[in-house]
Amino acid sequence: MASSLICSETHTRVSSVLNRDVKQYGKKYMFDCSEETCWNSDQGECQWVSLEFPQSVKVSELKIQFQGGFSAKTCRLEGCRKDGAFKVIGHFYSEDNNSLQSFPIQETPTVDKVKIIFENSADFFGRVIVYSLDILGEKNV
Repeated sequence: MASSLICSETHTRVSSVLNRDVKQYGKKYMFDCSEETCWNSDQGECQWVSLEFPQSVKVSELKIQFQGGFSAKTCRLEGCRKDGAFKVIGHFYSEDNNSLQSFPIQETPTVDKVKIIFENSADFFGRVIVYSLDILGEKNV
């Protein structure tokens, strides 16, 4: 049974934060289950989020909620082992709206890290706003 792979020991990094204001728009707000807070990237092409899990995992689904007008049109999911190089796991194409969107991942390898690359944004300046992000799958024992 797939469950959330994100826990307190998951290390998260983001490409940027709007005006470097992490108190108001930091990465932690993607995981706080609040509809009032979000991660807001700064402007620029190819914004991204990377996650390093405390143990190896098999990813089966990605769930993400953008702010309409600030969604990514094309997204790429990459993964790798601890000391390996990132390889493309799959592409997904989100809708430009406020709803929670779900993307099943086909035939994913065992990984320790994933990176979600937002290749292009609906926003003219390349900003991406994410209210909620979750990665579902199974932990390897």
